[in-house]
Amino acid sequence: MAPPRRPHLVAAAAAALLLLLLPAHLALAVAQGFRGFSYLLDCGAASPTTDRRGLHWDPDAAYVSAGAPRGVSLPGLLDPTLATLRTFPFRPEAKFCYELPVDRNRRYLLRPTFFYGALFSASSAAPPRPPPVFDLIVDGTFWTAVNTTDDALAGAASSYEGVFPATGRNLSFCLGVNPDYTDAGPFISALQVIQLDDSVYNATGFGASAMGLIARTKFGSAGGIERYPDDIFDRYWQPFPDSKHAVSSTQNITSTNFWNLPPRDVFSTAFVAEQDAPLVLQWPPMPLQNDSYYVALYFADTLPDNSRTFDVYINDYLFARGLNVTSDGLSVFATQWVLSGLTKVILKPASPSALPPLINAGEVFGLFPVGRLTYARDVRALESIKRNLQNIPEDWNGDPCMPLGYSWTGVTCDEGSRIRVISLNLSSMGLTGSLSPEIAKLTALTDISFANNRLNESIPNLSNLSKLQRLHLQENQLSGSVPETLGMISALRELFLEQNELSGRVPDNLLNKTGLTYRFQPGNNFSPKPPH
Repeated sequence: MAPPRRPHLVAAAAAALLLLLLPAHLALAVAQGFRGFSYLLDCGAASPTTDRRGLHWDPDAAYVSAGAPRGVSLPGLLDPTLATLRTFPFRPEAKFCYELPVDRNRRYLLRPTFFYGALFSASSAAPPRPPPVFDLIVDGTFWTAVNTTDDALAGAASSYEGVFPATGRNLSFCLGVNPDYTDAGPFISALQVIQLDDSVYNATGFGASAMGLIARTKFGSAGGIERYPDDIFDRYWQPFPDSKHAVSSTQNITSTNFWNLPPRDVFSTAFVAEQDAPLVLQWPPMPLQNDSYYVALYFADTLPDNSRTFDVYINDYLFARGLNVTSDGLSVFATQWVLSGLTKVILKPASPSALPPLINAGEVFGLFPVGRLTYARDVRALESIKRNLQNIPEDWNGDPCMPLGYSWTGVTCDEGSRIRVISLNLSSMGLTGSLSPEIAKLTALTDISFANNRLNESIPNLSNLSKLQRLHLQENQLSGSVPETLGMISALRELFLEQNELSGRVPDNLLNKTGLTYRFQPGNNFSPKPPH
């Protein structure tokens, strides 16, 4: 295994300048809610709800165009956001997306929650089906597969958390139907999308990687989960009790001195080693696959005006040497630390006479590559096509092509130096509306088929589509004349326009075009009538 990269030390005293840069209204987050573009969506709900912490959740219908809401009644259910959910159909390789306006070039914490117990309770007397397994996708990035089986059997909800960059004005959060997993459609109970402060996790190269939470822990705590309002971004800090090493502290840590803005109360408990002995933790508590991880550890002396010095090891590698921890607190982090299997964090005193080492909290994230996106000009053209049509496929949201295997229904793409749309096949889909002239901006297209729909108005100018080989628009309600510009497309080999309401004269440059197979009749009103 390759040695990990060197961690970074961030002390509270060294971060004083950061205080001057923090937004003034950040301190009001507890009273005013989350800053910037942030969303708390109660999926499937018909009206806003308020949870026990005073957080207000909005219905999700304004941000998603697919799926069906469901409501259930569960005795003793304390969280109102788990009383409803949205279910989606089983449509192999389709993705169903929430579209959320965001601030470009900011980063967002996403936390979807899934409560399959609701579906258990809504079932008949027959044994319930196991929960569906499905993919999570953000923009063009594959995040992870959702498997809630263990939690569902325990009657508990499942939450996933990731941190993602916003590369455009909208962020797409999608549920992907993978037929290799199960034969049931996905579902979701709640979705949080919270804009993070610019300082939070700012050392991660979000141009290349996103982060998926593995563990976030408050050592020495035997209470409940630390979260909002204690954490202004509603991050969940799980307790990690151990009566042998746990201590409490009354230190008043100024947590805004830390770039990651941890809640102050994570420093109220700690694990402290016994005198003249190292502190050894198996953490995170699950085995990890061999990969690079983001690791952050938090420390603060439990005694006022006190300090202690110790070394930190993760498995066999030195993570931090001679760490001088005071009651002001500090943190150490590494953005690409290699871990594999079960992990041990070892704190060793610097000398036999030194005070025993301690630790208050820690975070571990897995890193995964940010996916590529469809060529922006193609995306804008498809959005225009979408606006001109009705009854479009339910999965026409999110990135049109990415990730691989999850392109929009009827859209075929090519992954070259740019992700380009090369084919549109929306035949027999019950579409109404008209063909947007913006279709001519999909300059990599080789095939267009909108046959057997109910499209009206005229055929737009497609002369810019120099690679177009097949154009099938038969069996619609198109009117007007056949554009002479179609004859200017040198690659065109098939042109099917029968069974429309077209009129006028068919251009000679089409009738005489070498290598072109065409169908203009029956069903149009050409004069003179073209040859069959």
